[in-house]
Amino acid sequence: MRILNLHGYNGSAHNSVYQVLTEIGYEVISPPTDYDKIMPKQLLSDLSEIYDDNNCKAVVGTSAGGFFAAQLCVMKQCPTVFINPCLMPFVYLPRLGYNNRNGVIEFSEMFSDITKLNTELVSTIIGEADEIIDTHDYTKTLLYNSRYFLVPNGKHSGFTLPLKEIFEQNRDRFFTDR
Repeated sequence: MRILNLHGYNGSAHNSVYQVLTEIGYEVISPPTDYDKIMPKQLLSDLSEIYDDNNCKAVVGTSAGGFFAAQLCVMKQCPTVFINPCLMPFVYLPRLGYNNRNGVIEFSEMFSDITKLNTELVSTIIGEADEIIDTHDYTKTLLYNSRYFLVPNGKHSGFTLPLKEIFEQNRDRFFTDR
């Protein structure tokens, strides 16, 4: 199975998720993304094209990549895994230095689309000690299901989470067509 991996703001294409998924045998498409240099709607269009061109069957999104993973999940109706998703980038990215006013507006305009998520397709991994996203209350309200994992002492970075164990133990639940 080919999976599209979306890293977070100021993150790396070869992040913890990329490393874990390739190690356990998945083919991973992980485009580098400079969130400061591309407008959100254009980025979503580009990511949709990458998903289709590479015959991806699932998406994994970390932090700001989780926002785009949510958009793609709605568009493609594909299995999606969220890792500490930043579902409200118009709130959190400016705190991290994102200063593109028009980008913030586009994120805001795109926000309501994630309410169309099919929770049968989603799985979520949350670090309870996330120091970047100060509350995952909205995430829990929107995405809570039997595949919602809380990691005590886990921080924002996927490297602080037992991703390999979680993915290995739940691969059929995460990526099987529902």
